[in-house]
Amino acid sequence: MKKIVYFIIFLGLTTTAFAQQSKQVFVSADIDNFWATYDKIIVVKDSLQQYRLLREFYLDKGTEGLKSLIQVRNYSEKEFIDWITQNPKFWNSIRPNTFKVKELYPKINKNIRKLQKVYPDLKPATIYFTIGAFRTGGTIQGNKVLIGSELSLADKTTIVDELPSWRQSFYKIQNPLKELPLLCTHEYVHTQQKELVENLLSMCLYEGVAEFISCKVTNTKSAAPAIEFGKANLKIVVDKFVTDLFVMTNNYNWLYGENRNELKVRDLGYYIGYEICERYYNLSKDKTKAIKELIELDYTNEKEVERIVNSTKLLPETLEELYNHYEKQRPKVISIVPFENGDQKVKAGIIQISINFSEEMDTNYRGFDYGPLGESYIYNFKHLIGWSNNNKTITIEVEIEPNKHYQSLITNRFISKKGFALTPYIIDFKTDK
Repeated sequence: MKKIVYFIIFLGLTTTAFAQQSKQVFVSADIDNFWATYDKIIVVKDSLQQYRLLREFYLDKGTEGLKSLIQVRNYSEKEFIDWITQNPKFWNSIRPNTFKVKELYPKINKNIRKLQKVYPDLKPATIYFTIGAFRTGGTIQGNKVLIGSELSLADKTTIVDELPSWRQSFYKIQNPLKELPLLCTHEYVHTQQKELVENLLSMCLYEGVAEFISCKVTNTKSAAPAIEFGKANLKIVVDKFVTDLFVMTNNYNWLYGENRNELKVRDLGYYIGYEICERYYNLSKDKTKAIKELIELDYTNEKEVERIVNSTKLLPETLEELYNHYEKQRPKVISIVPFENGDQKVKAGIIQISINFSEEMDTNYRGFDYGPLGESYIYNFKHLIGWSNNNKTITIEVEIEPNKHYQSLITNRFISKKGFALTPYIIDFKTDK
């Protein structure tokens, strides 16, 4: 009998310890520190003293979350001071909301528990409420969710007419304070994902996974206008996405609020990723397994990415077929002068090498690197002569020594006028004795 009692007590203690261990951690000390600092800075006219106050009372006292936010977004002290001193109506209007953030903890915590229910392998992450310099409402670093409260705690009473026009649009389109619990869930999903690969499809999938799963598990409609627009205009959005899919310069037409294409809707990449995830989930017989696969997707595993994307039939062809079409459109190096590539007896000295491309290139992009043989085989670059031949030729001046083997890679950082990345080309030659 005693053993049974002891076992029950032990089990109860273990369960309680687990509950305490899994309790969601919120940190909002940076908000209190910010306002104490703000009140000191705005009554001071001397800029050196303003910077001292910022460091002493906000930055130096900052939580790990604030330090991470500054690192992730590369915020400068000047940015903080400029935003603080130039927007008094904004700060006065948002201030009351920032002190109410703790009232939202139960709703956020409830969302995280729902996420844990469908994804039992959920690893704990701390949610930090900080005040940054207007470049993110939410992001992550490792197991930290970082909320930029100057964006995410605003509502329709927040006065934004002092802010730059590029920043005002966010507040006018969104209702951030109402959307905060979903945002925290979205960012929480990001803390569980594998490292992102910097290509358009992976970036869209990465964001789409977080948005779809956070909406699904919380039974909340996405607040991103891109989702509704995409579903109402599927064909034109997908067709435009396909034209940009492998174009290296167009990633930010689809993500992070910088859309410059004719669709004029920000973050449509979220819709592409969301639609892929939603279709994959709906097609899957095992829904729990589908969520696990999406959250744990390895973006370096091209075959797995292709399997998921192709199975949804969102795109008009398979990724391999689309890539083959793209490859045919890439510019190429067609020749170099004054010698042929592979020449074994190039005259040593200071020479000019002209690289001829198959079509007009965008002069804002170029890239040179070591060849496969490494750094010791690169020539001594003197300077760039410039573009000619209707921007189909670029000329560089280099210095080469006698009796040496040289190699250089003309990289895919060269971009055609149409936006397609160059097929990389290796220059390889030897000098005479």
